[in-house]
Amino acid sequence: MTHPTTHVYPIDNIDTDRIIPGKYTKTLDMSALASHVLEDLDPDFAKNVQQGDILVAGNNFGCGSSREQAPIAIKAAGVSVVVAKTFARIFYRNAINIGLPVIEVEHHNIQSGDSISVDLENGIVTNHTKNETYQAAKMPQQMIDILNAGGLVNYLVQHGDYV
Repeated sequence: MTHPTTHVYPIDNIDTDRIIPGKYTKTLDMSALASHVLEDLDPDFAKNVQQGDILVAGNNFGCGSSREQAPIAIKAAGVSVVVAKTFARIFYRNAINIGLPVIEVEHHNIQSGDSISVDLENGIVTNHTKNETYQAAKMPQQMIDILNAGGLVNYLVQHGDYV
């Protein structure tokens, strides 16, 4: 079984300006956003990330402004899930609302290139390279349902009668 590449940035307080610089937020072109994601942190990230890859970060990931373009750029670049020790609350909700899975794992031993998989339903991250399992903060079922629908808009279209 092959697993996606893991890109680890063990830095705290990676803000939305570092995720997608403000000068690129005036476009609705998702591929343009994706081509500049994390460029101030890692100029090669956008060309190295592949569909399904996993991004791992430190504490307070996504702090700063509330721009939705930050999780949109990450998702458009192909990242399948973001694992962080903690997320800024507004980034966390924006990510779920646009259908980007996020999971908080306070203690882990994940390094760049490790083969990991994420089980959102059970709140478990498995590091296949190190044969380790990390318990994550469990996400409420309604948030998982929103992610499974592809984001809040899709969820409301599917379930609008009783929400």
